[in-house]
Amino acid sequence: MITRISTPYSYSSAVVAGDYVYLGLHRGFGENFTEQIHNTLLYLKGTLSECGMSLESLVKVNVYLKNIKDLPEMEKVFLEYFEMNKFPARMTSTTEFFDNDCLMMIDGVAYKATEKRD
Repeated sequence: MITRISTPYSYSSAVVAGDYVYLGLHRGFGENFTEQIHNTLLYLKGTLSECGMSLESLVKVNVYLKNIKDLPEMEKVFLEYFEMNKFPARMTSTTEFFDNDCLMMIDGVAYKATEKRD
């Protein structure tokens, strides 16, 4: 069964397919990169909570930065949301965004273990 979940701060729905949730691009808002990444991670938490999951359920994320100089701050903030050595697999790249105020976006895949099937 496939379920689509409208997410107010992303550019596409989250799609639940079996034990997996595919998260569309989430973005945050704020005056600077630090505010935006915290905001984005809070929105991701909100989307995952609608599926009965948490950030710990993330198995893969793609992080898109407008400015590569924000990479050290991104890594520092990730330590506030994920336990050391329990990060999701991550790919980080830089890109331009259509919205001039957008400094970063994240998409990813989360996994929810269900009861063992026969």
